[in-house]
Amino acid sequence: MGKKQKYLAEALGTFTLVGIGSFAIVSAGLFPAQGAGIVSIALGFGLALLVGLYAFGEVSGGHFNPAVSLAMFLDRRIPMDDLIGYWIAQFLGAIAASLVVLIAYDENTVAGTTTQSPDNWAGIVVELVFTALFVAVILQSTKSERVRGTALLAIPLTLLAIHVAAIPISGASVNPARSFGPALVGTEFTDYWIYLIFPTLGAVLGWIVHKVIVEGGSSLRDDFDAARRSASRGDDTGAAQQVPPAPPADAD
Repeated sequence: MGKKQKYLAEALGTFTLVGIGSFAIVSAGLFPAQGAGIVSIALGFGLALLVGLYAFGEVSGGHFNPAVSLAMFLDRRIPMDDLIGYWIAQFLGAIAASLVVLIAYDENTVAGTTTQSPDNWAGIVVELVFTALFVAVILQSTKSERVRGTALLAIPLTLLAIHVAAIPISGASVNPARSFGPALVGTEFTDYWIYLIFPTLGAVLGWIVHKVIVEGGSSLRDDFDAARRSASRGDDTGAAQQVPPAPPADAD
């Protein structure tokens, strides 16, 4: 696949994730019921990711999340230039999704789809740990021959579970682009620093956990060195071709 195709797939996939998820938040607000609202929003984001993976995952690998792309870069599955290209595409896709909400409603409605944390410390912990878990699932499910066939289900279901658990605590971002689009278009940046910094750190933590527990950590230092060299040179040295999730029809 050409780079333009991959970047467009990432933009459209992130657009799908943030767009459907944002409208799920709006719909939950129109028909309020606290428990049901949390579940409907969680289903919105989880199923939106499933839609994006089926539509665009085979083209780009289906990251739709800067934290996931960072973990893939650290794991030497994408080169530095693709990391930057994916990040730009993901943020633009999230902004476009929020603009659709703005066109349909108004700025206040878009602001209502932002992620905010009633307790900053709890939000930091949740975003760090849950992003790490999410990334660990993605790294393993897209690599392991034993579970790779179920990746297209395992990844959205993990995101759904994270939303059910974390919506009342942090808004369940685990994705800097998902938080940035509504924050920019809705001009509501309260607590955004949490969703920029800690999902990013969570991606690094999730990658380390994957390397140590699944692979034994034998190449951890080599991977760090390769990532540092690639970042400094801006080339694709040491990057392996990323393998997108296999279709569920091949599931074990």
